Amino acid sequence: MAVPQRPPGPYGAPEPRREPSPEPHRERSPEPRRCLVTGATGYIGGRLVPELLAAGHQVRCVARSPGKLRDQPWAGRVETVRGDVTDEESVGAAMEGVDVAYYLVHALGTGSGFEETDRRAARIFGARARAAGVRRIVYLGGLTPEGVPEGALSPHLRSRAEVGRVLLDSGVPTAVLRAGVIIGSGSASFEMLRYLTERLPVMVTPRWVRTRTQPIAVRDVLRLLVGCATLPDEVHRAFDIGGPDVLTYRAMMRRYARVTGLRRRLIVPVPVLTPGLSSLWVGLVTPVPGAIARPLVESLRHEVVCAERDITRHVPDPPGGPLGVDRALELALRRIRDAEVATRWSSAATPGAPSDPLPTDPDWAGGSLYQDRRERAVDASPGDVWRVVEGIGGENGWYSLPLAWALRGWIDTLAGGVGLRRGRRDAARLRVGDSLDFWRVEEVLPPRLLRLRAEMRLPGLAWLEMVVAPDGRGGAVYRQRALFHPRGLAGHLYWWSVAPWHALVFGGMARNIAARAERGAAGTGRGGKDAAGTRASAFRAR
Repeated sequence: MAVPQRPPGPYGAPEPRREPSPEPHRERSPEPRRCLVTGATGYIGGRLVPELLAAGHQVRCVARSPGKLRDQPWAGRVETVRGDVTDEESVGAAMEGVDVAYYLVHALGTGSGFEETDRRAARIFGARARAAGVRRIVYLGGLTPEGVPEGALSPHLRSRAEVGRVLLDSGVPTAVLRAGVIIGSGSASFEMLRYLTERLPVMVTPRWVRTRTQPIAVRDVLRLLVGCATLPDEVHRAFDIGGPDVLTYRAMMRRYARVTGLRRRLIVPVPVLTPGLSSLWVGLVTPVPGAIARPLVESLRHEVVCAERDITRHVPDPPGGPLGVDRALELALRRIRDAEVATRWSSAATPGAPSDPLPTDPDWAGGSLYQDRRERAVDASPGDVWRVVEGIGGENGWYSLPLAWALRGWIDTLAGGVGLRRGRRDAARLRVGDSLDFWRVEEVLPPRLLRLRAEMRLPGLAWLEMVVAPDGRGGAVYRQRALFHPRGLAGHLYWWSVAPWHALVFGGMARNIAARAERGAAGTGRGGKDAAGTRASAFRAR
């Protein structure tokens, strides 16, 4: 289904004035390039685009679902094309006229054959870049341990290393940046560190917490990626990149506790937790699901420390040098506190999650599509109702039966899903592509439509749609629709097993959204068809 476009505009009330966070050191490039960025919907790619623009480069983004980039603050300054790195034709079209091609995608978590998928995608990317006359490929890979045979590496690191080799063999000058732990607001590594430290004052941990690593601040990663755009053509190699500190994961947790003013954590490593068990443990304690935690954990089995810093010959350190761990943690926490997290680890689609858009009636004619509909008249303006709708999820919860939602989140976590703990990127605003607990924002059209697509483990596809409309008399009408397309007999059984709860869960959600909007309107003097602001609400479920 085509994604409708809309002009950019304000979302609502102005934000309170905040002191800006320190800006990273930037230099405008004397040689602007036309840059192609893959993975622009992901954590690093979504942050790299504005940095390239700030350096004076032109940017073209390639995405399987370009609509996910529509609400990015930089969307109007870039060219966006539809494409998939495993599709030769779309990659070739995207490469036309490009000087520098950034490869920031991987197939991790897509199944047991992800290494072959990564290998094939890298070969296509390199071949098409060479055919199009691209001057440089830049790839962000993983830092691998010295002296460890490739066969002994985790599948994640092994695949990252192989992709780097494939791109270096493509015939196009290539820079492979190899990083270990990346520290920045919203990164999976930072979220794992943060929640483990905050939630567990006493920890029985896997032995990998004693492994040395060399973390790097996300802003230094971005600075180096931007700097690689103007490397001389003869530079064709891999570079190790890291910050100034070499320390164990246990030391990082203690550094985090110190920076945040927590008591010193007692950490007791034990040898019995395998990477698989460790990832389940991380998935239960932190918002990072096991499918994403496992490659992070596996990459910590071996010491990953930079063997060289040759990149500084071509991209010099900024004044004051690269950020150390303490400063990187401070800045990440400030971004979170000030709600300035540009992208999160969950910005990219969750591996294995459904990506199908909301079905239209003609496309689904003859198929099963279960629906639960709710509608309420609300004694508040559409703007008041929209503020409540857009604030759903995260700390605000889901406006009905918190225990039931929490239980569903735990069930999803135990099944290997993302659970409810991803929260939201911004406490007040949503944009297309945002993760929202175990949902994904498929469409948001302020102040009238929010559509969420489920990313929980389900035997089918599910959506939750919320619509706000004026009633023509100063109030609003709130419409809510839950949709489920079952997959096989299990899907039908699932729907009918949970249907008896819909009146409590979805009915309660509609009632509470209306009630919260009416309270907000009454508190600001905006609501009400009468002085008391108590117009009766109509309710209909079908």
